[in-house]
Parts: sequence; structure tokens; C-alpha cells
Amino acid sequence: MARQTRQERRARRAQQEPALAGGPPPRGPSPRPTTSGDAEPRRPRGEERQIPGSGPIHFVQESIAELKKVEWPSQKQVITGTTVVLIACIVVGIFLYVNDLAWKHVVHWLINL
Repeated sequence: MARQTRQERRARRAQQEPALAGGPPPRGPSPRPTTSGDAEPRRPRGEERQIPGSGPIHFVQESIAELKKVEWPSQKQVITGTTVVLIACIVVGIFLYVNDLAWKHVVHWLINL
């Protein structure tokens, strides 16, 4: 069976439309409900819309504003956190080194069978 052309499909749909009149509504984008409380006020057509993050000056201003909101750690918290990370790295490093030494002998034994 040959593929139908676009024109043939449109003609077939046009013939079927009267039969589908009582069927479900066609699928497509539904209109957005409008609520008076949440809707943004309309801008005049001539006014240019400001896109968030547009322009380097706007970016720097927003960055400074966000950095002011950050709760920076105290010196004691930084030292404690750094110490914990260094100790964890040393422990994991020792564990991996011991594992490597143990498995090196096992692999060497398996290869030389």
C-alpha cells in the first residue's frame, strides 16, 4: 500500500469531520485561565521588556545582592570543616593503599598460575 500524501490525508479528514462532530474536542493548547490577582500588569507596546540577567551591569548588581544574602561561615567553622576533609582524605588514602598492597599479591598469584 502506497503512502498517502498530505493532500489525501487532509481530504480524508475533511470527509470525516461531520461524523466526528459529536466526539471529543480536538487536542491542542488550552487557553490559560486568567486571574486578576496573579496577572502581571500590561506594559505599553512601546516599552521594552527587561529580561532578567540581561546586561553585564544588571548581572553584577544581582550578583552583589545575592552575595549579601549568603551566610558566610566563621573562621572557626572553616578551620573545622577543612580539618574534617583532610582527615577523611588521609583515612581513605590509607585504606586504598592497604587495599592496593593486598590485592597486588592476589593478582600477581593469579597471573603466575
